[in-house]
Amino acid sequence: MRWIDGLEATAAERLPAAVHRYFRQGSAGGISAGEAVTAWSSYRFRPRVLTDVSTVGTSTTVLGTPVDGPVLVAPTTLQRLADPGGEAAMAAGVATARSLLGVSSNAGTTYAEIGATGAPWWLQIYLTRNRDITVRMLDAAVAAGARAVVLTADTPVVGRKEDDGPTVWQAVGPGDLRANLDAELYSDEDLAKADDLTPDVIGWLGERTGLPVVVKGVLRGDDAQRCVAAGAAGLIVSNHGGRQLDGAIASAHALPEVVEAVAGTGTEVYVDGGIRRGEHVLAALALGARAVFVGRPALWALTADSSAGVTRLLTDLYAELAHALTLVGVPHPDDLTPDLVVPSPL
Repeated sequence: MRWIDGLEATAAERLPAAVHRYFRQGSAGGISAGEAVTAWSSYRFRPRVLTDVSTVGTSTTVLGTPVDGPVLVAPTTLQRLADPGGEAAMAAGVATARSLLGVSSNAGTTYAEIGATGAPWWLQIYLTRNRDITVRMLDAAVAAGARAVVLTADTPVVGRKEDDGPTVWQAVGPGDLRANLDAELYSDEDLAKADDLTPDVIGWLGERTGLPVVVKGVLRGDDAQRCVAAGAAGLIVSNHGGRQLDGAIASAHALPEVVEAVAGTGTEVYVDGGIRRGEHVLAALALGARAVFVGRPALWALTADSSAGVTRLLTDLYAELAHALTLVGVPHPDDLTPDLVVPSPL
């Protein structure tokens, strides 16, 4: 068994049942969450032969930041329930692997502590109904060295989770959530997700922070074009790990349409959801993604072995990608093309 394949089982042994369930569950009936990995495995490769693959590399850049491999860590919340070091431990693992970290606006670690690890990071932001909350978090993130703002666009409300029995919120303690905001100053209505967003908010975020804006949660080509027209520097093709609208298309299958819609604009496209193998990364890059994000596997790795586990997860996936590049006959991710991938005929 691959080490990566045993990570969730290891995490399940160490986490309270409600915490493990929260990390792994999707919304409603769990259809989208359950399809994510299978969707990537539905692609097949058309490898090239008699090409020089004596030197294969995985390094690239994401919005100008160099990384050793095109595998990044997605923003997730409640990381202190996985490891006492929380986001700081995750960031330390990312820094050692020379990758990049997405940081949740609900993080249980201050942005300053995360920035101090040396890991390059992007702030994921939920716009709140009270924009003062958003502004405070944006300003704190800029001061701590965030390199981009990731606007989560698919969460006007939080997707319904169907729990029976104890929930994760009974395990959440002081300091596990919203370390970058004094939530006691605000009402629940203030903290609720904004449900009146339009593409205009992309320009506002860019002007407020001076940072590139990446829009997360894009599954359609026409939405991708609207985001780019409004100033987005990047897009993350994502169905939120199957945690928002259940039955939403798998990101693996939405990616080609989004890439085609913004071709020639210079917009960088990323994808998350169900990435578990180097071959999955290969398929995503060949279909036009600049890099991929992993979410749940990073939480399992953090639970299993703290920052060292996160480093191993990323470097193992880099190595698997290098192996797959060699076998597909392409020495570097920049040379991948869509003709190398087809849907499975089965």
